[in-house]
Amino acid sequence: MANIPEMTPAGTVDPGPSEIRQNWTMAEVLELFELPFSDLMFKAQTLHRRYFDANEVQLSQLLSIKTGGCPEDCAYCPQSAKYKKDTGLDAAKLMDVEKVVADARAAKAAGASRYCMGAAWSRPKDKDLDQVVEMVKQVKALGLETCLTLGMLEKHQAERLKAAGLDFYNHNIDTSPEYYSEIITTRTFQDRLDTLEHVRNAGLNVCSGGIVGMGEAREDRAGMLKTLATLETHPQSVPINMLVKVKGTPLAESEDLDPFEYVRTIAVARIMMPASYVRLSAGREAMSDEMQALCFLAGANSIFYGEKLLTTPNPASNKDMELFERLGIYPK
Repeated sequence: MANIPEMTPAGTVDPGPSEIRQNWTMAEVLELFELPFSDLMFKAQTLHRRYFDANEVQLSQLLSIKTGGCPEDCAYCPQSAKYKKDTGLDAAKLMDVEKVVADARAAKAAGASRYCMGAAWSRPKDKDLDQVVEMVKQVKALGLETCLTLGMLEKHQAERLKAAGLDFYNHNIDTSPEYYSEIITTRTFQDRLDTLEHVRNAGLNVCSGGIVGMGEAREDRAGMLKTLATLETHPQSVPINMLVKVKGTPLAESEDLDPFEYVRTIAVARIMMPASYVRLSAGREAMSDEMQALCFLAGANSIFYGEKLLTTPNPASNKDMELFERLGIYPK
């Protein structure tokens, strides 16, 4: 187990050889998950304060620039063409650049510092990137950090997006290598890792996390975090999604995850990847204010902001700001 150093003043960084690690073992990760809750939270909060302002949260806004019609069979996703008959979600074409830029401008005015654009593709064709590249350039010109999630990428595509000025590329691994085939059969876990390698080698910041509450065991949540924390470089952003159960998808009737287990997952992610942003992503609409407060205490320091995440609901912006005020939190 890594030694957790004594606390230093908020906002300072005092990296030590035992903190940023790529050699985590499953036994160590499970040991963290099994700590008494208060001990786990203390370790997470101590490390969080070494690398970040403990009361500052980064706001990202996410827009679906191309919705539905994806050929993949991800069991959680209403955008899969396989489940269209049951979800009723129709496919839409790629949005016009002007509409995306207008939405980004509004997101910035509402306090967002990062703007994420998602397209329901298995992998984009090279010609699809022409319009996306223009979106990146114009959104970046507004002074926002830019992020894309377009599915799997080839090496040359990642390099092209880097040249366009893209800051982050999101590609989640979703779950552990062992549980992955229970959720997705149309692409392999290695496909996910290959895309992350292309993104990292192109010099882009990596945004990669997963989804909990899909019927996986604690060992799978540990395995997901171990995979991320043993990459060559830790992802700069780690979104931890709570499953949003959508009628018509195979996971629509999944059993709810214990809220404390979700908070534990946030805390373990913070300890294992102390210099990364850990983001509360999908599922916040179903979380109480108290649960979100525990997540911030556990080291979460980024949220998706705005009333919609691709196709699922998210808390209203004013509700988030009211919670921030009650907790003494301020946007980055």
